[in-house]
Amino acid sequence: MAESSTKRQDSFTCSVCLDLIKDPVAVPCGHTYCLGCIKGCWDQEDGKGIYSCPQCRQTFRPRPVLSRNVLIAEMVEEFRKTRMQTYVPAHCYTGPGDVECDICTGKKLQAVKSCLDCLLSYCKTHFKAHNDLHPGRKHSVIDATGQLQERICSRHKKVFEIFCRTDQSCICYLCMMDEHKGHDTVTAAAERTDKQVSIGVRYVSMRALISTN
Repeated sequence: MAESSTKRQDSFTCSVCLDLIKDPVAVPCGHTYCLGCIKGCWDQEDGKGIYSCPQCRQTFRPRPVLSRNVLIAEMVEEFRKTRMQTYVPAHCYTGPGDVECDICTGKKLQAVKSCLDCLLSYCKTHFKAHNDLHPGRKHSVIDATGQLQERICSRHKKVFEIFCRTDQSCICYLCMMDEHKGHDTVTAAAERTDKQVSIGVRYVSMRALISTN
C-alpha cells in the first residue's frame, strides 16, 4: 500500500521543482510540469527560439501554448487530501478566535501554520504531513491566519511576493511580467525590511531631538 502511494506521488511530482505539481500543464511530448516551472525553463530558451522538454529533451518550435490540465490538477488535489487524512492528529480543538485546520474532517483542530503556496491552514499534525508531501521546495509558511485571501492576487490567484515601488502596491510575479513590466520592483520582504529600517532611523532621530530639547 505504501509502495503504491509512493509511486502515485512520484507520478504527480514535477521533475523541475521536485514538488507536487501545481497548475499542471502537459508539453507536446506528454510530460507534465508545474506551469511556473516549465514557463521559467522556456523563458530562458527564448533567445534560441527552440524549446525543449526538461525530461526527454525533445525540442519544439515555435513555443507551445500551454493550458492548465484540469483533470490532472483534480487528481493531484485528491491525492494530496487522501495522504493528509492518513495522519491522525492529536486533540487540540479550536476555540473562539482560533484558526481552523483546513484538512481536519469532523470537529476542526486549531491550525498552527498557514501556507501561502497551498492557501491552506494546518494543525500541528497536518502541517507535518504538508512538509512530508512537499520535500523538494520550501513553501512560504506563516503563523496561522484567517486572512489568507488578502495575501493573494485576485487576478492571477498567486501570492503577493513583489512590491511595485512605481505604483506603491503589492503584486504577484505574474503581475510583474504583465501590467507592471518595466516598473521599479523589489521583493515584498526587501521592501518590508527597508521600511522597518526607515522607521527605526526616524525613531532614533525623534528620540535624539526630544532629548536635546
